[in-house]
Amino acid sequence: MLGVMELWELVAREQIRDLVARYNANGDSGRFDEVLELFAPDAVMELPDAIYRGHDEIRSMFSDAAASFTAREGFRHLRHYTATLQIDVLRPSEARGRCYYAVLMSHGLDHWGRYIDEYTTVDGEWRFRHRRVTVDGEAGAS
Repeated sequence: MLGVMELWELVAREQIRDLVARYNANGDSGRFDEVLELFAPDAVMELPDAIYRGHDEIRSMFSDAAASFTAREGFRHLRHYTATLQIDVLRPSEARGRCYYAVLMSHGLDHWGRYIDEYTTVDGEWRFRHRRVTVDGEAGAS
């Protein structure tokens, strides 16, 4: 059960919720420069099959994923939805979080999983320090 929170922790939680939302909204719209601003300069993005370190490698991951999706026949859009965001604020500049995500595409539900995050502040703004993406299932997979 949550106890009484100080104002700084409430502000941190809301800023982290906004960070997670901006990641999906900007990524789904192809605004990768805006997505990269959400990561600390030395951030790590961990996917099931690869690890990307720093802005340049993370940018390449987004560019490669975008090319892969747009190459699919019938591709029109991509939408990530997150739910059940749990945030643990450890200190005024350090937090952890985890949430579920689902990805909808033109054909419907494509895949789903979890984001497992570590957050830090950079120049007073909350940023991803480490984001691990799991894939728990895929449409059509048996």
